[in-house]
Amino acid sequence: MELGVYAVLAVAVIVAVAAFARKLGIAAPIILVVVGVGLSYLPGVPDVEVPHEIILDGLLPPILYAAAVSVPIMDFRRNLAPIASLSVLLVVVTAFATGFLLFELLPDLDFAAAVALGAIISPPDAVAATSIGRRLGLPPRLLTVLEGEGLVNDATALVLLRSAVAASAGLLASPWAGVGDFFYAVIAAVVIGLLAGIVTVFVRSKLDDPVLDTALSLAVPFVAFMPAEALGASGVLAVVVAGLYTGHAAPSRFSPQSRISDRINWRTIQFLLENGVFLLIGLEIRTLVEDVDDSVLSVGASVGIGLIATLALILLRYLWIGPLVFGLRQRERRAERRTYRSLLALYYYRTHPVTTKRQARVRDRLEHDYERRRADLEQQRQEGIDWRGGVVLGWSGMRGVVTLAAAQSLPDTTPYRPQLILIAFTVAVASIVLQGGTLPALIRLLKVQGVDAREDRKELASLLETISGAGLDALDDHVSESGDEVDPDVVERARQTTFLRTEAAWERAGRRELQDQTPHRQFRELRLLIVAAEREKMLELRSLGSYSSRVLAEAQSLLDQEETRLRRRPGGGH
Repeated sequence: MELGVYAVLAVAVIVAVAAFARKLGIAAPIILVVVGVGLSYLPGVPDVEVPHEIILDGLLPPILYAAAVSVPIMDFRRNLAPIASLSVLLVVVTAFATGFLLFELLPDLDFAAAVALGAIISPPDAVAATSIGRRLGLPPRLLTVLEGEGLVNDATALVLLRSAVAASAGLLASPWAGVGDFFYAVIAAVVIGLLAGIVTVFVRSKLDDPVLDTALSLAVPFVAFMPAEALGASGVLAVVVAGLYTGHAAPSRFSPQSRISDRINWRTIQFLLENGVFLLIGLEIRTLVEDVDDSVLSVGASVGIGLIATLALILLRYLWIGPLVFGLRQRERRAERRTYRSLLALYYYRTHPVTTKRQARVRDRLEHDYERRRADLEQQRQEGIDWRGGVVLGWSGMRGVVTLAAAQSLPDTTPYRPQLILIAFTVAVASIVLQGGTLPALIRLLKVQGVDAREDRKELASLLETISGAGLDALDDHVSESGDEVDPDVVERARQTTFLRTEAAWERAGRRELQDQTPHRQFRELRLLIVAAEREKMLELRSLGSYSSRVLAEAQSLLDQEETRLRRRPGGGH
């Protein structure tokens, strides 16, 4: 009973803070941390200490999976180099650099244990940064890099933490054993995650009931996580791989109802779990402070070391991102050369007749390769990360979920354990409040240009025009090849529906000057008026009991579907 009350209160706080944060223009995680700290000191609030297994094994897999399924694998592939640089190399460098700093500041701490704490505070959490970035219109490529970094860096940090703890306990034969363990954990996790994604997508594609599909989808993160952990691989990386594969396969393997249900359910789960963890960070502060033994290292000294570590993390991140941004410019030039070479390879087949099936296959492969390289190059040119983007990227290194849980997983025999946990929490809270609180002002100050909504609408209209052409060609082929007589009025109705959708998209893109007087806007408003009247009449009939409840439920569903379609706006998110 008591646990249920706390759960209800937590959800109420999360929802209230999220709604309040939108009006203030501040990321909800920042306010939740502050609210959590304040609540922890209220009279009657019990000590809050959540076992790290619940977060690492119970909450982290669905959080990462929910984020991974929404990341387009095409964008992830295009930005693999900066994502790998930030989420693997920078995490390793940061762990050892901050570990050395802590080793010097804490005399009784051995180097391996110091590196373990460095691994704990090294991975940024992209939740606050991406929520701020989306609201203020950061460039999509910058958001993709932040999201990709947040997905992968947890795996790097946790594997490094495992090796460092083993070394501190004398269980690691040599540094090379740690390197071997790292590569095994990564490779095995990728294989297990891919297998989990393939199997679960296959099974879910055979289910025609969205309820059953949703129920199975909730188990997918753990289907990837548990085998990977049991085999000594990175469970969180396996979850990310399974999520990326599922998100990529969903459009071709799942029904529309399942995709819509999946998006809503996982967005809700992600919202509650992510924000719940930030609330926990604040709630646990009082307990952590009380656990510190001042005779070993005082609370003030621990917090001071945490602030020093925070400054070191910011400095290290900027020292890394400067060369990274320069390297991305060089990578764009190399991409230009590779694209030109692929065009030269294709030129022969475009200027000479193809006489064999093998030559046709080679030509098609070269055409596909060239088109993809050209699209990648165009995206890099349009959404290049300049020095302004680099500054924002550097300031977006807030710590969060993994730092919270991993700090509490340190063995009880670790010297300064309560102080080390408090140091890690200080880093997390300071980075969330300091960097997260000032990130919106920094973005506005630098005038970082994000998505052009009008250009997006034009691109959408162009895409719909292209795919509509394919659809109309298929309609014509079907009519001409069909042995049965097809009613011309039915064919024309299907054709006009396609034309209307494309024309409506061009109207939203600004093809017409008077947006408020476009026919499709008027049509939508009139249909909404009709649907509202129909709903009112249906509710009246329900109150009279004139129709059965199952028929009324079906009518309600039809009205909901139409109203949802009419109220939808492009760019509204998932």
